[in-house]
Amino acid sequence: MAGQVRIPATYMRGGTSKGVFFRLEDLPEAARVPGPARDKLFQRVIGSPDPYGAQIDGMGGATSSTSKCVIVSPSSQPDHDVDYLYGQVSIDTDFVDWSGNCGNLSTGAGAFAIHAGYVDANRAENGMCTVRIWQANINKTIIAHVPVANGEVQETGDFELDGVTFSAAEIVLEFIDPADDGDEGGSMFPTGNLVDELDVPEEIVPGGKLKATMITAGIPTIFVQAADIGFTGTELRETINSNPDTLRRFETLRTIGALKMGLIKSPEEAAKRQHTPKIAFVAPPTDYPSSSGKIVKGEDIDFLVRALSMGKLHHAMMGTASVAIATAAAVPGTLVNQAAGGGEHQAVRFGHPSGTLRVGAEAKLVDGQWTVTKAIMSRSARILMEGHVRVPEGSF
Repeated sequence: MAGQVRIPATYMRGGTSKGVFFRLEDLPEAARVPGPARDKLFQRVIGSPDPYGAQIDGMGGATSSTSKCVIVSPSSQPDHDVDYLYGQVSIDTDFVDWSGNCGNLSTGAGAFAIHAGYVDANRAENGMCTVRIWQANINKTIIAHVPVANGEVQETGDFELDGVTFSAAEIVLEFIDPADDGDEGGSMFPTGNLVDELDVPEEIVPGGKLKATMITAGIPTIFVQAADIGFTGTELRETINSNPDTLRRFETLRTIGALKMGLIKSPEEAAKRQHTPKIAFVAPPTDYPSSSGKIVKGEDIDFLVRALSMGKLHHAMMGTASVAIATAAAVPGTLVNQAAGGGEHQAVRFGHPSGTLRVGAEAKLVDGQWTVTKAIMSRSARILMEGHVRVPEGSF
């Protein structure tokens, strides 16, 4: 009878996500390179594909925020400390999506680089260790400012993050040049427009015309106005996720946007590219109850955002989508900027289902095209468990 393979691993929370972190050298040899063996291993670790949608026989938590694996290794790039590769494991279908980054787990990657021995915590200055991360999915630089104490990552603290129950130590992330300008160096707005008019089915919007801002900063994201699709922007998860027809319409809209952005060539490809692009809807600020019951005051935020990840409304906000939000808010004329009241915004605070989040971006107009040099946000990270994961022999 076949036994089980033991693989060193660390289970970490990063921001409002959780994932299983691996050092590249600890993976079985067949999984140290991209391919079916790596995908099958990560699926078995997480407990996918699971037609029950529960991931009981794995480390996943049956949500897009908890169905994740990460590989960290010494960096292959000059002037970087580590390479960070992220896999979004589909819960109920047979694939792993490598098309984008996870901004929340980027926080964990910075802390894990120190935990794993790739970065010496003693090189810290003033209690802060700067970790330069090469995000290998999208070939971008992320700088994590990780607090350290007594030669180790400082994980506890008083920083509060809506969507996370307990406070922890703050980690500041800088996403350098986060826009995906394409092979030919085009605009971070892939259509060249700040606002496009999409042709959509009548069931999505009467008249079949829908305004959208499509941007590739942080992660490809499609923004629409909540009111245009029959929402207020104050919706919580249950309102959206309990309605299969609503989810189907959002997926139809996401597919239309992906085609317009040039991310896929046919509608069928969208089913195997669930991680990107994201779809989000925005609205002007107003009071609403968050998922914890706490009232978010409209006067305390600039606008509202709700975003879907892997086909479901996210319980808070994805880190990479937050970069897209900050960047779009900084560019006058986008739907996000309009929801924030127009004008110039170097930093914004938006309302999401779990509360609020403050993010910043430095955007500027260069030769008629908008560019973003940096986006900044704060998150936290903590090791939840470390040791080994086990997977049955022959499962990868």
